[in-house]
Amino acid sequence: MSFTLGVVLFALGIGISIALHEAGHMWSAKSFGMKVRRYYIGFGPKVFSFRRGETEYGLKWVPAGGFCDIAGMTALDPVTTDEAPRAFFRKATWKRVVVLSAGSGMHFLIGIVLLYILAVSSGLPADNTAALAGRTACLPATQDPVTLTLSPCDPKNPSPAARAGIKPGDKILSVAGTPTSSWPDVVNVIRSHAGPTPFVLERDGHQLTVTVDVATVRRAPLLAQPGHPNPLGPAGAIGLAQLTTQHYGPVGAVPATLRFTGQMFAATWQGLIMFPEKVPAVLQAIGGAPPDLNRPVSVVGASIIGGDAVEQGAWSFFVLLLAALNFFVGVFNLVPLLPLDGGHIAVNLYERVRDVVRKRLGKATLPPVDYTRLLPVTYAFILVLGAISLLTITADIVNPIRLPQ
Repeated sequence: MSFTLGVVLFALGIGISIALHEAGHMWSAKSFGMKVRRYYIGFGPKVFSFRRGETEYGLKWVPAGGFCDIAGMTALDPVTTDEAPRAFFRKATWKRVVVLSAGSGMHFLIGIVLLYILAVSSGLPADNTAALAGRTACLPATQDPVTLTLSPCDPKNPSPAARAGIKPGDKILSVAGTPTSSWPDVVNVIRSHAGPTPFVLERDGHQLTVTVDVATVRRAPLLAQPGHPNPLGPAGAIGLAQLTTQHYGPVGAVPATLRFTGQMFAATWQGLIMFPEKVPAVLQAIGGAPPDLNRPVSVVGASIIGGDAVEQGAWSFFVLLLAALNFFVGVFNLVPLLPLDGGHIAVNLYERVRDVVRKRLGKATLPPVDYTRLLPVTYAFILVLGAISLLTITADIVNPIRLPQ
């Protein structure tokens, strides 16, 4: 039941994002005096509609998008005599670009708001490479050589890290005089030491040194894989985990949200660049291969993952996934190819640059770009995009990616 609830909630989140995307176009167009004829969510047969002022609002049966019909979106779009003065193509180029960008802008705003909510509630994911101390726990003396499961220990017995006063959020600058710029550095140095060892920490902007009595335990090698016997040997340990989540107050959450937003933008852009390389993984998933966690997923697959998150009570991951989806859609929509908004932006900017250059050369201004000449490229892109969408949906139905229990 909770899985179904999660799927429905995630799908609802996607629907709200789409509605706000189109609302971004509509609100910005209206603010510049453009006429918005229709604002619809969905495609296909109409469920209902109503008119308020000069705009018709409605809902259609297929919840796979939406549209905002602005009069004169191109010079080829027929407009009435009354609409002509307020046509989109008659407005200044910067106004047109703002209206075209407003859909992606809404996705970015949604993502930022969701991240801020996470920052002040359950926290944002910490840098997985930074040497940041997390929770402390009792220290198991050994582990299973096959499953690598740690042996039981007494939760009431404080770990060496806890006894030394290391707190979650402390940045470990060095261990035994060896600089530690990343968490793997911390682990490697600790494993090679025993007994009283100096740790230099950074806490609230100040440096301090604590002495940790590093315990000697029996552990498998760092790169050991479960499923077959692994040799156990002596290794230093202090009962300290890496920080995975950082919590912020209402004020501190603002810069933290902006920093994390930048990281997500970078990851999204990198994902788009590597997208073609990941398509074979989709075909392999359809063929029955184990799901590749890094393969592209459709909204169907994302909703399934969202359902798993709710079923496991991982609401912070649910919100983070919805934010990531909004960032992806916002960035992808700005790709300069028609029929995406980025394609329309590219055409409008091209017209502006072309006209400025011709004016400086003393040449006459040319008419607006003939969109019909761009139809072959547009249709080709739609065909490729449709094929990839069909493949990812198929993979997400027959072999979906699921969250580990």
